[in-house]
Amino acid sequence: MIIGNGKIITNDSSDNFYDNGAIYIKNNVIEDIGNSDEIKNKYSNEEFIDVKNNVVMPGMICAHSHIYSAYARGMSISKPTTDFFTVLENLWWSLDRKLTLEDVRLNALTTYIESIQNGVTTLVDHHSGPNSVTGSLFAIADAARQLGMRTSICYEVSDRDGKDITIKEIEENISFIKECRKNNDDMIKALFGLHASFTLSDETLYKVKEAMEGVYDGYHIHVAEGIEDQYDSLKKYGRRVVERLHDFGILGERTIAVHGVHINQREIEILRHTDTSVVHNPESNMNNAVGCPPVASMLKQGLRVGLGTDAYTNDMFESMKVANILQSHQLCDPTVGFNETKQMQFENNPKILSKYFNKDIGILKKGGYADIITLNYDPLTPMSKDNWFGHALFGMTGRIVNDTIINGKFVMKDREILTADVKEIMSKSRERVKEVWKFM
Repeated sequence: MIIGNGKIITNDSSDNFYDNGAIYIKNNVIEDIGNSDEIKNKYSNEEFIDVKNNVVMPGMICAHSHIYSAYARGMSISKPTTDFFTVLENLWWSLDRKLTLEDVRLNALTTYIESIQNGVTTLVDHHSGPNSVTGSLFAIADAARQLGMRTSICYEVSDRDGKDITIKEIEENISFIKECRKNNDDMIKALFGLHASFTLSDETLYKVKEAMEGVYDGYHIHVAEGIEDQYDSLKKYGRRVVERLHDFGILGERTIAVHGVHINQREIEILRHTDTSVVHNPESNMNNAVGCPPVASMLKQGLRVGLGTDAYTNDMFESMKVANILQSHQLCDPTVGFNETKQMQFENNPKILSKYFNKDIGILKKGGYADIITLNYDPLTPMSKDNWFGHALFGMTGRIVNDTIINGKFVMKDREILTADVKEIMSKSRERVKEVWKFM
């Protein structure tokens, strides 16, 4: 089919922009892109979808989230959440322990639905649920397949719920990684999830490395999100968090180190040397009051820093807005934030995904996957190749996404999800969460 008569933001290496452009999609990839009339005439036998001058751009990428946290929206907390550790223990760890496999499936469906509605076409998730470990990643994958979502999934291994559960967590990661590598499905990928240094003993990390031997080398782990992570590592092991992970061979080009709020210069150098990806989650960091990571410095030094939400929102346009102003505010410098945010979302997030997927994602170019969104955005000032990001940052939100195409197929058209009964799923979620909330 042809998606045409739209303002096309390509995000390609030349930042090509078409005021009236079209994209020819063949199977699941972009076969051609250019002027709307030229593409329409060149492929005259193909179906032409007129987007009526809407904006057409690459689907948004969320490089870090937590599907398991879906039930937290609107939930009351009865125990203290006065610092980072009590937030974890009394909110997130209290919630994830109550999840059944059916909850996991519902959480995945609702999170993916809302992501699609906000124009997110690829989501990298970090799952947890110690009393429903076995089969949890497969349940999430089933939900992704049902909706047509592109995703990467892992389970966060930790010691916090005892050795028996830790073994199950390691086995779930390995089983899912092997399944994904066997199928070589470019819709669903796997990483090995680790919670954080302070919940992982040396004994557990040795077991993880043994289990991963000859299997894969990609990990997904929280790194120095709270200062407590650094204190714990220094006290127990005499090493800073990044140094400790480097000692265990956890870092590398297919590893995602999330947050990095409290890393120092030596750790930045290690991350750069190992070509490890970092993912910034501005709203979550502010909400948990853990601090602001040195994003501008990391980018300046050549780190591949991407952008996620940590499940604070499912709208990457919202995450971009906060990423921009957080850096300006933190550094007391109004010139910092804008270019860094564009680099994280539109340059580095695609680079991060290129470590796992076989074709370009997050870029509209010939040969790339047809992951495309249209937005009902009528700019009140001129929009061009030179200023489209200013419009994306200050004018666009996920709620004006009109259509979402993933892997060459409409999964949402005219704001209607085509691959699931949204009302039924949301109703089931509301009913089930009442039981979960009783114990919070």
